[in-house]
Amino acid sequence: MRGCIATWTTILGLLGAAAPAACAETLRVGSKRFTESYVLAEILVAAARPHAPVEHRPGLGNTAILFAALQAGSIDLYPEYLGTIEREILKLPAASGSLEAVNRALAPLGLAASISFGFENTYALAVRSDIAAGAGLETIGDLASRPGLRLGLSHEFLGRADGWPGLKARYGLAHRPVGLDHGLAYEAIADGTIDVTDIYSTDAKIGRYRLKVLRDDLGYFPRYDAVVLHRTDVPARFPEAWPALQALAGSIDARRMAQLNAEAELGGRGFADIAAGFLASQARGALGAAAERGTGQAQGQRQGEGPGSAGEGGVRRGAGIADAVFADDFWRLAAQHVGLVAAAVLAAVAVGVPAGVAAAFRPRLGASLLAVVGAVQTIPSLALLALLIPAVGAIGALPALIALFAYALLPIVRNACVGMQQVPGALREAAGALGLRPGVRLLLVDLPIALPTILAGVRTAAVICVGTATIAAFIGAGGFGERIATGLALNDHRLLLAGALPSAALAFLVDGLFALVERRVSRWSRAAG
Repeated sequence: MRGCIATWTTILGLLGAAAPAACAETLRVGSKRFTESYVLAEILVAAARPHAPVEHRPGLGNTAILFAALQAGSIDLYPEYLGTIEREILKLPAASGSLEAVNRALAPLGLAASISFGFENTYALAVRSDIAAGAGLETIGDLASRPGLRLGLSHEFLGRADGWPGLKARYGLAHRPVGLDHGLAYEAIADGTIDVTDIYSTDAKIGRYRLKVLRDDLGYFPRYDAVVLHRTDVPARFPEAWPALQALAGSIDARRMAQLNAEAELGGRGFADIAAGFLASQARGALGAAAERGTGQAQGQRQGEGPGSAGEGGVRRGAGIADAVFADDFWRLAAQHVGLVAAAVLAAVAVGVPAGVAAAFRPRLGASLLAVVGAVQTIPSLALLALLIPAVGAIGALPALIALFAYALLPIVRNACVGMQQVPGALREAAGALGLRPGVRLLLVDLPIALPTILAGVRTAAVICVGTATIAAFIGAGGFGERIATGLALNDHRLLLAGALPSAALAFLVDGLFALVERRVSRWSRAAG
């Protein structure tokens, strides 16, 4: 068992060492899992692409995951906000709003913030207009007198240093909010599930749902100027692309950013299309870009760039479910998904079967081993992925493989142990009487009889991995989870189904194939017995 572990450790180590080297000259841009981050990242990608190879790793999750990936060198830069850097990343006691002060604090980390886009996207609380009018709500402080209002806040806001804990203390709020995804909050507040939610001030849906944005009367929130957070060596490594990125400084005001967000969330355009259109308008020197946006949707439809054009992940935003599922990126995502599952399950078989055999013959070892692999199953998948990023110093396939491998171990180890324990003692005695050594008996008697039970464990592990692999997209590992992550960010149910349906179909297919193999192996095993 130690030999198997050492072998796979070596292989994973080589993969981790090789990945950064292979992408050394590629500018890797990351983005968080909400619309504006996708759009800004695509603008950075489109601006740099004529000057250097560029890779966009979209929807990597929250601030902690992006920052860990940046520190590890798995990405080179991503769009961030000044207040988030000061309060959430650097944990500064007070936010100065000064880019110079932030860069002094970031310098020891090998990081820097620059290229201020020209707009601020601050946190705020919003309430339905009818409730605000009826209760006389104008400021966040007014909420203190309305403890019965239902608050639904994004999970990141609930835990941020500049989020709910500090806001609650500053304003003396007694509410008990529920956590929900930011992409779903607007629909939840519109259908009356919640009354108040946290928003970004440039969100496109504020006007659509006629929400009242409550004034931060005590000045709790710092400035959230949009900037690029990057590794300090990026300008030297990409001397031609960097000036193109710097040219984006001051190019977007808050109104324009809200319009770009609206093109994605309300107009149905793909993020890459939006970025290309923005840069084209910049190149034409369109000072009246805001007025041009009014005719942009009609022109986009004539040119194939508006609703119905290819969105993120190759899915056409106006297409039907079948077209969305079998979009241009279907086979790429399928190969990534199957590759992750196959590699993780094979590694788990190589380690788990010997471990289960050892556990069957050594009960004390077995109890400890099953307790350890069982404990891994209790760790939430996204939390485990987030913990693995700083541990392995990378994002993408490597931490995803390790996590899937860990989740696949329990059913394989347990079934291997149970299968070996179910081998009749009389058969072992007969094999011994025939002069078979323990190792030969294991190969010729024990394993053939236990094989159906072992295969059942592998079957369970494979199905678990197919489902869990969708979460791997949140750290840039690809697969059908890419569509799910983007669908959550846009609250696009069709895009969610385009990721969920093939993943579910793959799980049924894997389960069916293993069922066929199990039947054949069971007949062979009975004959061998």
